[in-house]
Amino acid sequence: MANVTRWVRFRHHDKIGFGQLTPSGISVHEGDMFGDPRPTGQMLALDDVELLAPTQPSKIIALWNNFHALAEKLKSPEPAEPLYLLKAPTSVTTPGAIITRPLGYDGKTTYEGELGIVIGRSCTAVAPEQADAFIFGYTCTNDVTAADILNRDPTFPQWARAKGFDGYGPFGPVIASGLDPASLVVRTILNGVERQNYPIADMIFSAQTLVSKISHDMTLLPGDLICCGTSIGVGVMKEPVNTVTVAIDGIGELTNEFRQ
Repeated sequence: MANVTRWVRFRHHDKIGFGQLTPSGISVHEGDMFGDPRPTGQMLALDDVELLAPTQPSKIIALWNNFHALAEKLKSPEPAEPLYLLKAPTSVTTPGAIITRPLGYDGKTTYEGELGIVIGRSCTAVAPEQADAFIFGYTCTNDVTAADILNRDPTFPQWARAKGFDGYGPFGPVIASGLDPASLVVRTILNGVERQNYPIADMIFSAQTLVSKISHDMTLLPGDLICCGTSIGVGVMKEPVNTVTVAIDGIGELTNEFRQ
């Protein structure tokens, strides 16, 4: 993974910037992360900045039933086309942020560690073999879900509401460019115990197929996030304070707290 670059957004002295994460710190860039990023020559120590979500997506697309292993466990037929919902952009929060249970909701909240695809160029109706040219990179996501809301009304599954609360969409801390997603493994650690460990190669629809098929439904814009869906091991965060880390070797670790 020698050619992998890792991009971050940050706040430093009340100014928001972006750059490449290096062993020496953050190499600050100017311009547009997705267009013409140019190094300024300035370096910042990681400890001197507040890391933000690495993009501000116009939309977040979240997949359901996109892993062979999970479909088999749930005894659910594998879909003929991607099944997805739109997650509110206001659900985004920063790496390290404390996520709190919504007021008025006292039900179960689950973690879902996932790989995220970040779009780098506007794309409409692209072919699968073209998709890599429109993918900027990959990130860690936690598709937090208010599970008891989902099927509370028997007439209407409330996917968008259950997953759209403020803070329920952390991702980051970096976008890694220049790696093959099919080689990656997603791990989710809850309160120090590994709960998920699954290969991206088990996806029913590959990253490139997802970008292609979704781009035939809607135009994808730079910074948009596609959450690839999760596999087996999803669970409830039961403690008063829960620390959740989504770790993907080659990308990094996303850690947040969920407080009841």
